[in-house]
Amino acid sequence: MLESVADKWTILVIEALAEDTKRFTAIETAVPGISHRMLTRTLRNLERDGMLTRTVYAEVPPRVDYALTSLGRTLIEPVDAFIRWAEQHRHIIDENRGAFDAR
Repeated sequence: MLESVADKWTILVIEALAEDTKRFTAIETAVPGISHRMLTRTLRNLERDGMLTRTVYAEVPPRVDYALTSLGRTLIEPVDAFIRWAEQHRHIIDENRGAFDAR
């Protein structure tokens, strides 16, 4: 379970959906660097785990919306805390990596 929830792309997708429902392309834009294939896989895994809903509208062209479920919304606070921690400590980690790699 931890492996699927703590994945880099999963964390960023949850963050992207924290505020509101989004379409695929809006999520793709909100998560820089994610490939179409990886976003599709991440959304499917989150849907499978009950973390998000996928709503298809019978329109031309078809519209698909993604939204966090109540279970998925319980991850917003821990994800936000982890992102804040990573942002606050990124420079220290970069320095440590540089020092390690120089040895």
